[in-house]
Amino acid sequence: MSKISANLGSQKPLGSVKMAAVGAAAGTQAESPSDPADSVSARRKELWSVLGDLPWTHRPAPPRLLKTEKQDGYTLERLVLDLNGEEDVPALLLIPEKRQTRAPGMLYIHWHGGMYDLGKEQLLTGVPAQPAYAPVLAEKGIVTLAIDSWCFGERKRVADGRTGEEDAFKRMLWKGQVLFGMMMFDEFCGLDYLVSRPEVDPRRCGVLGMSMGATKAWWLAALDPRVSACMDVCCLTDFEELLRTQELKAHGIYYYVPRLLQHFQTAQINELIVPRPHLSLNGRLDPLTPPAGVEKVRDQLLPLYRKLGCEQNCEISLYDCAHVELPAMRKRILQWMDKYLVAAPT
Repeated sequence: MSKISANLGSQKPLGSVKMAAVGAAAGTQAESPSDPADSVSARRKELWSVLGDLPWTHRPAPPRLLKTEKQDGYTLERLVLDLNGEEDVPALLLIPEKRQTRAPGMLYIHWHGGMYDLGKEQLLTGVPAQPAYAPVLAEKGIVTLAIDSWCFGERKRVADGRTGEEDAFKRMLWKGQVLFGMMMFDEFCGLDYLVSRPEVDPRRCGVLGMSMGATKAWWLAALDPRVSACMDVCCLTDFEELLRTQELKAHGIYYYVPRLLQHFQTAQINELIVPRPHLSLNGRLDPLTPPAGVEKVRDQLLPLYRKLGCEQNCEISLYDCAHVELPAMRKRILQWMDKYLVAAPT
């Protein structure tokens, strides 16, 4: 892959981002790029292309507001979004009472954890491995969207959540779809909705997740240059290192994308985020993220940021923990939010 230039962080209008992805989904072949920015665009198309047949022609119906709840420091909207044309997507929108006129936005992506009933509610309730983020996001004035992923929360279709996930994976393969691709398409379109909100500054929209949410966070940041800051917890490692350590079992079936390794390794996906801010915090004792794999990704990305004079925008760290967000990790994430999202743009 060619070296990445300072043009990597350039933003494109929403329409052009979508059209590039539509072209990839339709199977168009990129011409040999003449400059690094074209190379990044071509690689982003290629990344979309491995995610199966996606409903790019779908035109969403208006969102439906089901309920508005007053919480401590914020208003919570319970919504139903039409993102993919196949099934409705329940969502939460957290609107802080105290915020900037055009406030930073956050797409919060829930984890897996075998907790198929939880979904988007993780934003509000947290889990033992990660305290709730709703109070701190409200305090920082960040407008936050969380959706139920396929097979989770209100989109859990059968009593046995694991069976439902496996059935969805198999059914989609028969149809030319990829479960992870459809998940990423929903997050991509969820970001469409978030940046369309009048409360939100589209120049400052971050993505945050743990575990499955972390994987989806760095994939989305790679796929979509509208993501201005990526924060992922406990799910970044080199794919080949997972193979070497025989830890494929540590990840759910959603994680596996057909033919992916013919096109991309983990670091090559994450190169598409450069030079935008990327914070990745992982556990040294976590089987999902073998530390040698985390270090391999870090050692491939940091020189790219350094070459562009923005090494401070990349932090990939290991903590002495397993699959959990430590208080020190939470502190670092909140500092990252303050620096790259809450601070007003100049």
